[in-house]
Amino acid sequence: MKNKYLLFVALLGGLVLVSCGSGASKQAKEEVAVNSLSEKEKAEGWILLFDGETFNGWRGYGRTDIPGAWSIEDGAIKINGSGHGEAGASDGGDIIYNQEFKNFELQFEWKVSEGGNSGIFYLAQEIEDLPIWRSSPEYQILDNVNHLDARLGVDGNRQSASLYDMIPAKPQNSNPAGEWNKGSIIVYKGTVIHGQNGANVVEYHLWTPEWAQMLENSKFAGWEEMLNAGGENRQGYIGLQDHGDDVWFRNIKLKELK
Repeated sequence: MKNKYLLFVALLGGLVLVSCGSGASKQAKEEVAVNSLSEKEKAEGWILLFDGETFNGWRGYGRTDIPGAWSIEDGAIKINGSGHGEAGASDGGDIIYNQEFKNFELQFEWKVSEGGNSGIFYLAQEIEDLPIWRSSPEYQILDNVNHLDARLGVDGNRQSASLYDMIPAKPQNSNPAGEWNKGSIIVYKGTVIHGQNGANVVEYHLWTPEWAQMLENSKFAGWEEMLNAGGENRQGYIGLQDHGDDVWFRNIKLKELK
């Protein structure tokens, strides 16, 4: 009887191992390379905005080429910082994806150098003689530990993933300089959600009295272009900011929402 019991336990243990092994194998098959889409994502309508090797689909804001301060390094779009602040390089400046989007979910990964600062713009308008930040809300990209901006503004509203200078990201869960972070931006009929490392950290509503009041209480007071973010059609460009520091972006993908 004892031998039969031991045999049963051994067989049961083997089944558990086989089951675990099958699960691990399935999980391994579902892993997706950087800057690529899974079959599930393709079926759901996701598109890649960056192929990991070229600037296809991208151009400088207000120009047709890519500013020389930008490069592709180890499968990431990199802004090579000038050390002279925003667009301080002689051939610097922000870049945009050359297609306007209205309702969408954007996902991306980012990391900064020590003391790094950048941002992701959305619903941006390309207005002659005006910088991109005059018309576009900004998802802040920042080294919260070493950059001065983390201590400015109100209640941390200039820290990473915040709606820059208006709404602080809470919880503040960014990884330190040199480590990758996962970010997301959802825009749907005026509702906007910022995500960071798996958590929704900002929510607000465009084109409302509350939006107008937020602007009046920020550095953007009186900016009609920002008040009417997205312009007449309530759609716009996605942009990456040159703020004079080394910053990397990868796994940039988007799904349009109906």
